[in-house]
Amino acid sequence: MLRSYQNSLLAALPQKGQDEIHGRIEQLVFSNEETGFIVAKIILAAEVAGHSGKSGEQITVVGVMPSPFPGQMLTARGVWRNNPKFGLEFAAAWCECSMPTSSESIRLYLQSGMVKGIGKEYAGRIVDHFGDQTLRVLDEEPDLLRQVKGIGRKRLAQVKDSWEEHRGVRDLMLFLQSNGVSPSYAMRIYRFYGGAGLAVLHENPYRLAVDIPGIGFLTADRIAGQIGVDSRSPQRVRAGLIHVMDQSADKGHVFCPREELISLAGELLALDSDLLEQELDALVAEGRLYLEIFEDDESGRTFQAIYLSSLYAAEQGVVRRLSLLLAAPKTVRPIDPDKAAQWVAERLGLELAQEQIEAVRQAAGNKLLVITGGPGTGKTTIIQAILRIFEAAKARIALAAPTGRAAKRMTETSGREAKTVHRLLEYTPQRGMFTRNENNPLACDLLVLDEASMIDLPLMHHLLKAVPLGATLILVGDMNQLPSVGPGNVLKDVIESGAASVVRLTEIFRQARQSSIVLNAHAVNDGRLPLQNPKAENGELSDFYLIEQSDPERMVDLILEMVLRRIPRRFKFDPMEDVQVLTPMHKGLIGALNLNNCLQDALNRNSSQVQRAGRNFRLGDKVMQLRNNYDKEVFNGDIGRIISVECEAQRLAVRFGDRLVPYEPSDLDELTPAYAISIHKSQGSEYPAVIIPLHTQHYIMLQRNLLYTAITRGRRLVVLIGSERALGLAVKNNQTQRRYSSLKLRLQKNLG
Repeated sequence: MLRSYQNSLLAALPQKGQDEIHGRIEQLVFSNEETGFIVAKIILAAEVAGHSGKSGEQITVVGVMPSPFPGQMLTARGVWRNNPKFGLEFAAAWCECSMPTSSESIRLYLQSGMVKGIGKEYAGRIVDHFGDQTLRVLDEEPDLLRQVKGIGRKRLAQVKDSWEEHRGVRDLMLFLQSNGVSPSYAMRIYRFYGGAGLAVLHENPYRLAVDIPGIGFLTADRIAGQIGVDSRSPQRVRAGLIHVMDQSADKGHVFCPREELISLAGELLALDSDLLEQELDALVAEGRLYLEIFEDDESGRTFQAIYLSSLYAAEQGVVRRLSLLLAAPKTVRPIDPDKAAQWVAERLGLELAQEQIEAVRQAAGNKLLVITGGPGTGKTTIIQAILRIFEAAKARIALAAPTGRAAKRMTETSGREAKTVHRLLEYTPQRGMFTRNENNPLACDLLVLDEASMIDLPLMHHLLKAVPLGATLILVGDMNQLPSVGPGNVLKDVIESGAASVVRLTEIFRQARQSSIVLNAHAVNDGRLPLQNPKAENGELSDFYLIEQSDPERMVDLILEMVLRRIPRRFKFDPMEDVQVLTPMHKGLIGALNLNNCLQDALNRNSSQVQRAGRNFRLGDKVMQLRNNYDKEVFNGDIGRIISVECEAQRLAVRFGDRLVPYEPSDLDELTPAYAISIHKSQGSEYPAVIIPLHTQHYIMLQRNLLYTAITRGRRLVVLIGSERALGLAVKNNQTQRRYSSLKLRLQKNLG
């Protein structure tokens, strides 16, 4: 009967929207206490709208649910789906558990074992004695349980303690649900605070935004409003100011001008500036924020810069460590720059260009050097030459890059192991800190950091603390690419401050000049339009194509055609492994979200999948990590492949390089499909083939350094698909968004 019922439901599955079900939890088939993921059997209490399910029918419900027990009533909203292995089930996106009211439900609830001292036998005795008043007795008059045969003082004490603990969890969960907190977040709050969660929320709900990853100010503010926190309370105002500062850092700023901070906080909190000014001064007085006065380079006006304490310390720390580094003598024996340049050219069998010779000379004679240049300008050759010189001087050498892909590429081109900065500094998740620091420095005399444009201010601070003061530090990067995802503009600030010796590489070498990718990247960087479908020499296929198309829907079709058929057929590239779509934005028809959905459906229709926050994760999918997870040792922008999926448990495993990383349901908001990614997320990576859609829909993001970065991500093939107008806008727009940073000024003042 149930199977026929399921089949009838399956035939009527809704295409859009969500259904709501209500029923009693009969059995917990599977429960993960860590994540809150549950598989439960429930007995429907009413007909299901739009389906033939009748009251009394049993169905399977899966999803994240806060502490459910048999006997509780469950209301859930979600969608029906046909699990290939287990049949029809209801996947709950939202659910709420309520206490049972009937004697039968209460009996089932108590005999589940959730209260220590009450098993099946005593649950029956208690409910037989108190009936539907049982839960009220447990809440208000638990001593009356002595009236039940077999319950003495010892068992009563056990029951009372257990019930009190359970009630704390229950009240917290019900409170969070009634205030719109999702079950997965509710589980995180409970795991962090335990039974004290409700007291913490009433004392200061804004602690959630600080203590619990994934719960931001807006959710905490909504809860605060629900429990009656005054909109003008110091708690709310200070939390709002800190939130605006955090958002500013997320946009890459190291500080926020005071006027701008007050304006943004006023919009967020709907409060007058006088109150905001008062609480801002209090935060500064307490040392939670820092204030410095600067003169604006452009206007000449003085202004107050407000810093988060961590970023203030990082900026000051970078300047201090660079000062100490430059003042300390080298640990490597003196190297004659001119002789070294001549010697290494002979050893490598190369005729080095004048710029390359100058880079080698500077590396031999300086403690701090920046080498910057675009593709094809010989950075790799220079690194090889510098390594040979320092090897001959018996120097201990360390190589690093901000991302795993960049480190791997550096390993391949240098022939030496390169590590990510996090691995180099030996980050320990258990202690939440780097093992390598000023008290335990790296064992090296030379450190070369590649893709230095990607390193943000906090990570640069940690790296410098670990660099031995006698070592030579060489930063290699392209200052014309996009700046780091995190706060700061370190490479550009160091270059423009004059604190370091800088070698700018401009000459494109003969072999690189044969690449249209390299030539067009430099054309864009110089403010010129890329060549239209240049012809390759020697009858070979070109590595750069420009396809003009202004209709967004047609652009989507072209992208699919390129990925699925044209590029694999003509260039023998694997559409999953070798081809990467890079787009300026997330939203819109040709944004990353829509393109991922289209490409996923076209490339991978595997039915083994889990869902999270509107995203489908299928076996075999290409996925990307969205934020640094030090426990898992995966970082923002890392790309991997899903190699196993547990549909019922909502777990999956992703292979990143040679590492297998497990993901629980609560971790899935850290992943996104990666068939199409933003250009910002592609920094530090190279792909055999890239497809770049450009449209005036992306107007706000059409900037020269964005297009330049995208083109330089392609190693063997770049295909630009877009309108001539959008391309022209991007090439002409060299007004990059200003990042608030005072590192350049501090370096000029201390080291200039």
